[in-house]
Amino acid sequence: MSATATEQATTMKAIIREKYGQPDVLRLQEVAKPEPADDRVLVRVRAASVNRVDWYDVTGMPWIARPMTGLRGPKSRLTGRDFAGTVEAVGKDVTNLQPGDDVFGGKSGGGSFAEYVCVPMEVARKPANLTFEETAAVPVAALTALQGLRDHGHLQPGHKVLVNGASGGVGTFSVQIAKALGADVTAVCSTRNVEQARSLGADHVIDYTVEDFTRNGRRYDVMLDVAGSKSWSHCRRVLNPDATLVMVGAMGNRLMGPLGHIAKVRLAALRGSQKAVFFVANFNRPDLGVLRELLESGDVKPVVEKRYELGEVADALRYMGEGHARGKLVIKI
Repeated sequence: MSATATEQATTMKAIIREKYGQPDVLRLQEVAKPEPADDRVLVRVRAASVNRVDWYDVTGMPWIARPMTGLRGPKSRLTGRDFAGTVEAVGKDVTNLQPGDDVFGGKSGGGSFAEYVCVPMEVARKPANLTFEETAAVPVAALTALQGLRDHGHLQPGHKVLVNGASGGVGTFSVQIAKALGADVTAVCSTRNVEQARSLGADHVIDYTVEDFTRNGRRYDVMLDVAGSKSWSHCRRVLNPDATLVMVGAMGNRLMGPLGHIAKVRLAALRGSQKAVFFVANFNRPDLGVLRELLESGDVKPVVEKRYELGEVADALRYMGEGHARGKLVIKI
């Protein structure tokens, strides 16, 4: 075997960073190709997508997250969570997948902005009706929407649901999944996203530049808050007596990030029948399977706003950092 062939077999292109910072710290480099352990799956990545967690991972902000990501610098040089691709190899304990299977999922510790990723068996088969790029847009954002509405909001058919921040990845999936679960959905977004929200199935759309949704007298059983733009005293006005506010995100400072807003709301909501909860989505095969069914049925579809090449991950993160994304940002690999 030639040296070139050997190199191709043992290395891969990946986005890496040696330190925290703005997206400029990222660079495309040849690194060692991972090998699957007994209970792992090696996936040839065809596409990935960008999430807010990737921004936190690269910048090292907020500071409160540093014990998990690395105090002085990142614990891992690799980053990226979402992926869709083809199984390249499996460990000896993996029985539900084989090389050649098309799958999608997430890499909890980061590493999907690369040609290959090694992950646990908690992946699902790719929806047959979606491209790799569309499928890569799904995992983190759609799992957040599904678990937030179903598990933490306890959404039931007929419930009235408000999605505050109905554009972007989580917001666009939340509108569709709430509808698929039988809810009456109100979407809150800016003027330029009103028609998109309607096209995704929202029963009612509120343009927050024109109307304050906390002062119109309407009440909801579940509020999924992606924007994190309102205090508890404002949010509780729109909640029915036994309703739940599910917090997904918020703006924040360098120290606490969104956790400062989330902590204030949870403390303020301790008394009373209305609840405020916060959670972090987890990757698991059963829920990825639920999403696959929703995607294959056409009840849910990814909204892909922009596509980038692997070497342009920094550009995708910069665009996300501006805070005006209307859908998912996908990385073609």
